[in-house]
Amino acid sequence: MTTVFETSDAGAAEQRLMDTYTRFRMSILGHEHYMRLVQTPLGEYVALQHSTFAMSFDARGGPLGYLPVARVLAGTSAFHNRGQPTDLRPGDVFLACQPDRDWRIEVDGFQAEGARIDPLLFLRVAGTLPRFSGYRPVSAEAARRWDTTFTYARDVLRDTAAPAEPLLADSLAQLIAATTLCTFPNDTPHSPTIEDRRDAHPASLRRAIAFIDQNVHRDIGPADIASAAHVTIRSLQLTFRRHLDSSPMAYLRRARLDHVHRELRSSNPATATVGAVAARWGFVNHSRFTAHYHATYGTTPSRTLRDD
Repeated sequence: MTTVFETSDAGAAEQRLMDTYTRFRMSILGHEHYMRLVQTPLGEYVALQHSTFAMSFDARGGPLGYLPVARVLAGTSAFHNRGQPTDLRPGDVFLACQPDRDWRIEVDGFQAEGARIDPLLFLRVAGTLPRFSGYRPVSAEAARRWDTTFTYARDVLRDTAAPAEPLLADSLAQLIAATTLCTFPNDTPHSPTIEDRRDAHPASLRRAIAFIDQNVHRDIGPADIASAAHVTIRSLQLTFRRHLDSSPMAYLRRARLDHVHRELRSSNPATATVGAVAARWGFVNHSRFTAHYHATYGTTPSRTLRDD
C-alpha cells in the first residue's frame, strides 16, 4: 500500500525521516520546511520512493541497512561517502551509500525518485552480497537503462494491482535489482569458474527443472533454483545454455505461461480478464506477454479466454 507523508513543520519532517530511515543528526536551514515522502512497497525486498524537499538541510547518520538508488528530478544535493562528496544535478542517477556505512547528505530544494533495495534480494538474483565500488553508473548507457527500468516498474505499479500479486511484484523487484548490478560498479563475479563448468551437467538440469515445475506458483528466483540443483547461479545459467540453449528464468517464464494458458481455457470470460490472469502468474508487460503467448500457442490470450 502506498503511503504519503506531507508536512511544513521542521520537527515533524525530522521525526518522519528518522522513522522511515534511521536515527541521524539533522540541521535545517532557512525558514522553508516543506517535505513530501511517497513510498510504495514492491514485494518483500524493494520499495519505490518519491521525495520532495522544498527546504535546505544537512543530515548524517548510521548504516541504513539497505541500498538506496535514485534519480534526481530537481534541485541539488551532495552525498558524502568516506569524505568524498558526490554532487548531484537533475537527470543524475546515483547510488546514495552502502547499506553498512555511515552517510551524510546536504540538500537544497531537492526532488528525487528511486528504490530502496534490501541486500538479501541480491542473494536471490546473483547468489552474492555485492560490494559496490562506485556511486555513479558505469556508463551513460547504464544510467539510461536504470532510468528506463525504474520508470517501467513505477508505471506498472501505477497502472496495475502489482503489489497485490506476489509473482508480479517479485518480477519487478528482481528486474530492479538485476539492473542495479549492471548499472553500478561492484564485485559480483560474472564468468563461470572451472567448478561451475564441471557442475553444468544433465543431472543439475534435471534437478533445476523438477524444482521449477514443482514451485512455479511460488516467488522463486535464480538463487532458489541453483540451491535446489546444488550448483552456483553461474553454473545453473551455463547448464541451461549448454543443454537447452535457454536460461533458467526463460524456462520459469514458459512454465508460468503454460499455467496462464490452462487458466484462460478454463475461466469464464464473463468474470475473468486476461490482465488479471497474467498478473497472477507474474507477467508485467502486456504487449510482451501477448507476443510470448502468440509465439507459443499461435493465438492471442484474449481469443483463448473467449473461445475455449
